[in-house]
Amino acid sequence: MHAFHVRIGPVSYRIGSPWSAPVAALRRLYAGYPLPEEGMATVTARIGPPRPWRRWLHPQVAIEGDHVLPDTVPMALRHGLLAIEMAMNMQVALGERRFLLVHAAAVERGGKALILPGDSGSGKSTLAALLGEAGWRLMADEFVLIDLATGLAFPFPRAISLKNSAIAEMEARIADPARFGPRLSGTPKGELRHLRPREDAVARMDEPAEPALILFPSYGYEPASDGVSKSELFARITEGSTNYIPLGQPAFDRLVTIAETVPAARFAYPDSASGVAIVEQFCAEAGI
Repeated sequence: MHAFHVRIGPVSYRIGSPWSAPVAALRRLYAGYPLPEEGMATVTARIGPPRPWRRWLHPQVAIEGDHVLPDTVPMALRHGLLAIEMAMNMQVALGERRFLLVHAAAVERGGKALILPGDSGSGKSTLAALLGEAGWRLMADEFVLIDLATGLAFPFPRAISLKNSAIAEMEARIADPARFGPRLSGTPKGELRHLRPREDAVARMDEPAEPALILFPSYGYEPASDGVSKSELFARITEGSTNYIPLGQPAFDRLVTIAETVPAARFAYPDSASGVAIVEQFCAEAGI
């Protein structure tokens, strides 16, 4: 079994696979990240063949670990890195109980966190990647971790999942090819390539920030914006959280506080330049 250990914010992983190539790709992608504290990983993520012969004959990878979903469809070995990333996501989505998970990207500036919730295709990852290269610190791409006691957002700076046209856009902006993972074609979401966050995002992964603004982006439309009511904000965050229900009353209380104190809006944008400009305008008005 080929193994890799890494700490990403408050989550310490042990990752394993019978194939060496996906683990080697993951090790390169997360170069510079720390090891688990005191060598103690707390989360296990694995990929392996769904049947023994699938290790060699038309190799397929199944997502495994501490927590599994029985209906997960195996993937081709050429997408092994994507499978490992999905396994890492799954363990947090199904097992995290210390923090409230918000399905969103997030960036920080001046101790204030901008949270960008959204479904696949909304552009949240691309906007977070662009802002992370332009004076903001990237905190998260997939999950924002909200401390139930303090309400602070804790960093979880995983590699950013770039899709389709966003790949070329970020390649044109970032000179260091070592920050990119391999290009994966023919995935369920099209062409995909991972991007390692800047060094400051990794170095400061233990620094939380105060949620100051929540923006819901929608990519591919003419510029427009609208406010989000407190009740809608509460509903949309709970819908996107995988652990809101098991956390119970503390999660409810924390989300009520967020909905009552953190301003929120939705906006549409046709291209990345417009999206970044709209975000910066919102942030200027919010004092971020």
